[in-house]
Amino acid sequence: MRNLSSMASLLYLGFYVQRGTYNKKVCINVLRCYSRLSSPKPLGPLMQYKKLIEEGKLQHDPNQERIALALENLLGRLEQYEKDMEGYHVNLANWEKKRENERRKILMEEAELKQQGDLWGSVNKHQNKILERWMFRKKPKNVEPGVGKWVSYLNRERKLDSLVGQRPTAPPAPKGLYIYGNVGSGKTMLMDMFYCGTEGIVKLRRRFHFHEAMLKINEHMHRLWKNQVEENSLQSSISNWITSLPFDMKVKEWVAAEERYKQDVQIKNILPAVADKFLVEQHAEQRGASVLCFDEIQTVDVFAIVALSGILGRLLSTGTVLVATSNREPHDLNQDGMHRELFQKFVSKLEKHCEIIAIGSEIDYRRLIAQRSIDQVHYFWPLDGNALRAFETTWEQVTIQLGGKITSHTIRVMFGRTLEVPQSCNGVARLTFEYLCGRPVLDLPFCMNM
Repeated sequence: MRNLSSMASLLYLGFYVQRGTYNKKVCINVLRCYSRLSSPKPLGPLMQYKKLIEEGKLQHDPNQERIALALENLLGRLEQYEKDMEGYHVNLANWEKKRENERRKILMEEAELKQQGDLWGSVNKHQNKILERWMFRKKPKNVEPGVGKWVSYLNRERKLDSLVGQRPTAPPAPKGLYIYGNVGSGKTMLMDMFYCGTEGIVKLRRRFHFHEAMLKINEHMHRLWKNQVEENSLQSSISNWITSLPFDMKVKEWVAAEERYKQDVQIKNILPAVADKFLVEQHAEQRGASVLCFDEIQTVDVFAIVALSGILGRLLSTGTVLVATSNREPHDLNQDGMHRELFQKFVSKLEKHCEIIAIGSEIDYRRLIAQRSIDQVHYFWPLDGNALRAFETTWEQVTIQLGGKITSHTIRVMFGRTLEVPQSCNGVARLTFEYLCGRPVLDLPFCMNM
C-alpha cells in the first residue's frame, strides 16, 4: 500500500487528488495542469519526465528514463495507428450493417416458406403432408430440440460468409508495454505520464487500477446477465420489426425464437461480451484505436485469472494496445498454480502483444518521500480530543483552500447503488469509517429486478 500524501503537501500545491492521493501521482496531476496551460497538445512521457527533473520534483533515475523513452516511442506509433483504425471501423460498421440486412433477408425467406407450408419447393400440398407425416414418423426420439436451431444458425452464418464476406481485418497494432519491478520504483508514475500524453491522439482510452477493473467487470457481467433474464422472461422481447411482419402469429413466434437463440449463442461466453463493452461504455460513437492502461495487474484468485484471460485476451485480439504495470513479471503472477493451462494462454497472449520490460530500479521512492516529510502530518493518533481538534483544523484549512463551500451529494457506485456523501467540498469528502463500512446494505438491485 502506498503512503498517502501529507495534507500539508496538498495545501502547498493548491489542489487535491480525487482518486488516491499518492505521492508520485501528485507530480503527474500538477504536470497535467501545466501542460494544458502551456500547449494544446500534452507532452510525451519522456518530456514530462525531464521537465519534472528540471523543476526539482523528481530525482533522475536512468531506469525510469529508459521506460519513459520506450513509452515515448509507443506514443509516436499510436498516431498512425489511430488513423488506420478509423478507416477500419468505417469498413467494419458497413460490413456489420450489410451482414445484418442479409441475415434478416435469409430469415424472412425461411419464414415465408413456413408461412406457405412449401418446405420442399415443388412438392404439392398433398404430397407435402404425406412427406411430413413420414418425416415425423422417422424422426429419432433422442434428437435434442436445440440441435435444429443450432444447425439453422450455422447454415445462416455460412450463407452470410459467402454473401457478405469475412469480417474486415484490423490493422496490426503496435506492441504495448508490460512494465514490472519493485514497489515504489515509479511504474505507475510513468504509465500515468503515457496516459496523459495520449490525450488528443487516441480517442478511446481508459485507465484502470486492478481492483477498479475487477469491480467494473463484475458490474458488466451482472448487467448482461440481468438483461438476458429480463429479455427471456418477457413476451414483449419480440421486437417491433417481427411484430409488423406479414406472417401469422405461429411464424412470428418461430422468428422470435430464432432471434433469441442467436442472442443466446452470442452471450453464452459472457466474457467476450463484457470485453466488447469494457472500453466503449461511454464512447460508443468514437471510432479509432483503443488504449488500455492497467495498473498493478495481479492474479489474486481464480476469478481474476479467468476474467483477465477472457477480457484482456479479447481486447488484445481486437487491436487494443495495453500498457500495464505489475510487481511481478507475467510468469510469476500465478504463484499458486491456479488454472494453470488457462493462465499459460493468458501469459502467451501478453507476450505476443506486449513488450515485457523490467524497470530495474531498486529504490523505493515512497520511503524517500516519507523520510523527507517526517515533520508533516499523515494521520492523527491517538484518537483523543487533541486529535479531533487537529483534524477539524485541517478540514477547515483544506475546505477554505478549495473554496469553502460545503455541500452534500449523492454519487453512483457499483451495481446500481448510490452513496450519500453528507459533507464534501470540490471533490474532498468527509466520511466516518462506521458510515462507510459499518452499516448493513440491502442489495436492492437484485431484489427489485428479479
